[in-house]
Amino acid sequence: MKTKYDDRIAVLRKKKQNQTEDKIQIEGLLDEDDYGRIAPPKEGAWEIIPNHEDGSFYGVQGWTDNFCDLMEKHPTYVDPNDAFAGRWMYFMSKMRPNLFKPEFSYDHLKPEIEKYNIIDGIGFDAHFAPDYELGLKLGWGGILEKIRKYRDVNAKDEETKLFYDSHERAVLSIQIWIKNTIKEIKRKIDSEIDAELKTNLVEMLTVNENILNDAPQSFREACQWIIWYHLASRTYNRDGAGGQLDTLLYPFYLKDKEAGIIDDEAVVYQLACFLINDPIYWQMGGPDGKGGDMTNHLSYLILEAGDKVNTSLNLTIRVHDQLDQKFLKKSVELLIKNKNAWPRYSGDKALVEGFMRNGYNEELARKRIAVGCNWMSLPGLEYTMNDLVKINTGRVFQVAYNEVIDGGFKEASTDKLYAIFQKHLVIGVKATADCIRFQLEQQRYNEPELLLNLLSYGPLEKGLDASAGGAAYYNLAIDGAGLATIADSFAALQQRIEEEGKITWEELDYHLKGNWEGTDGERIRQLMNRSDRYGQVDSRGDIWAKKISEEFSQLVKNESDEEKGHCFIPGWFSWANTVGLGKALEATPNGRFAKAPISHGANPHPGFSKDGAATSMAKSIAQIQPGYGNTAPMQLELDLSMAKGDQVDNFIALIKTHFKLGGTLINVNIVDQKKILEAHRDPSKYPDLVVRITGFTAYFAMLTPEFRQLVVDRILEN
Repeated sequence: MKTKYDDRIAVLRKKKQNQTEDKIQIEGLLDEDDYGRIAPPKEGAWEIIPNHEDGSFYGVQGWTDNFCDLMEKHPTYVDPNDAFAGRWMYFMSKMRPNLFKPEFSYDHLKPEIEKYNIIDGIGFDAHFAPDYELGLKLGWGGILEKIRKYRDVNAKDEETKLFYDSHERAVLSIQIWIKNTIKEIKRKIDSEIDAELKTNLVEMLTVNENILNDAPQSFREACQWIIWYHLASRTYNRDGAGGQLDTLLYPFYLKDKEAGIIDDEAVVYQLACFLINDPIYWQMGGPDGKGGDMTNHLSYLILEAGDKVNTSLNLTIRVHDQLDQKFLKKSVELLIKNKNAWPRYSGDKALVEGFMRNGYNEELARKRIAVGCNWMSLPGLEYTMNDLVKINTGRVFQVAYNEVIDGGFKEASTDKLYAIFQKHLVIGVKATADCIRFQLEQQRYNEPELLLNLLSYGPLEKGLDASAGGAAYYNLAIDGAGLATIADSFAALQQRIEEEGKITWEELDYHLKGNWEGTDGERIRQLMNRSDRYGQVDSRGDIWAKKISEEFSQLVKNESDEEKGHCFIPGWFSWANTVGLGKALEATPNGRFAKAPISHGANPHPGFSKDGAATSMAKSIAQIQPGYGNTAPMQLELDLSMAKGDQVDNFIALIKTHFKLGGTLINVNIVDQKKILEAHRDPSKYPDLVVRITGFTAYFAMLTPEFRQLVVDRILEN
């Protein structure tokens, strides 16, 4: 049913599409999240303030000076059609020419980083979640009081005093940005001739004046406060973590409804504006601390708002035994109807049970929610390096393979190869953990967590950065990448050489070194490629994948240090690094060409199965889960024909089956193959086409041709 707000939402949606096209024209193609950022003005563009001879900035002083200067100069953004003010424009952490202070040498780690193609995370943004509930309770004024209170208690030396002074300056500068925006709203009011839009601007003005110092009291004020925080945090270091949106806003919704100052049409409009502002990660549904369902009426309104916006969104439904089944069905109906890759689904059972295996209780485990690309977090409580640190297990395999071949073809066997692979995996995982430990030692001096500290429990109370002892828990993620590539390679070697005798180690090595060149090379490649594959359920590939995952997971866990409070948690995830990691890899025995992408996350390689692919994939990926509370997502690519008949119920059954078997996260693209191919040839034909790349969604037109091809290959071959 059309409402009086629908025209406004349509204008905002079109404007977002235009802003995305502007970014492409100005900044080029990007293989990453859509974000809600818009291109900054060309004239008078803000520039960083270096505090180092290399032209970059580091440490508390450098980050504070730059952030505060940018907040005070940041362009304002007010749209009369929008319920909320503000957009972010500058990617501060990306504007630095160097991400890590040169004095902090990690040369001792570089040989292993290079040898095993490790994405080390050193100098990267930390990826952990704030607790928005804390911010809504305190407001900016309350946060300032908290800073000043604990500064009086803890500031016994200059370093600690600087810590508190910097956080105070950061908050005051955010307030300046809001004040500047309030001035712009007033100017818009004076010039607006449409009566309804003028009224909207007046309401927007009141909201922003109310939350400048005080904690938000109304639904609209709560939404605007969250927006200001995440805009500032995004600007600072691209933090994109959300929270449990339906329960976070529900008290404000109930209060306004009971007072008769809001109706559901207005709430849906405000939620639509909220979602279009920036596609950060929000969870809905899921269990409370005792296992009861948290779904409420606002959960449905969020889905309705998403349906009206229908753009790049990162909404996750937490699936558990008590989940409202009507809500689950509604979400799947929208997924199929809109075909814009939202929402996605996380599996409560395996995530909770897995996190408890680290020694945590069930109530805490239920608080650890889906708020990032592939990652879970305890909002405001833990410091993680989610989705930052990855080891290319394909490269580990390559090192091991070359060592076996150097020992002579007569001595080669899969048993020997696996033993040497294990040896190098031990070294590689330890090297990866050492990179994290090094990062923890230096991060406060390199890139302190100035914004996320504000909505965390511990940093302000202790006077310590979240990276340096301020957080309550240190659950540190290490993801493996390339599982299917190496599992299929082991399976092909075992089947074609050792069991069937169709090729020798020497012959295979010749074709690998030649990158499958020539007619004979292609024949051998096809032979290896058509051997048993991971994803076929209980095949040789599946057996190898499970064995490798168990080995990797235990090695990661072995790096935990109870005395230091470091809990290392394994996962399988490659993010958008499948292309880059593949370029570091020679041809592999599974028939993959040199420099071709490695396998995507926990997924089988494309083309693993022609019949029953979704079901077999769901079973296979469930079997290789590391099982400690981080995810190994299943990425599904489903053709448009899925939308026929009882496919909603069939897909719900698939979701439940995967999670019952131990799955943790499902990402889905529902597409028309013809449309995706046309969009690949000419992205301008479908500027509003959204695809889920990994855990994140993005406009297809924003992706580079190489990455579009990767997505197309996944879709066409699955």
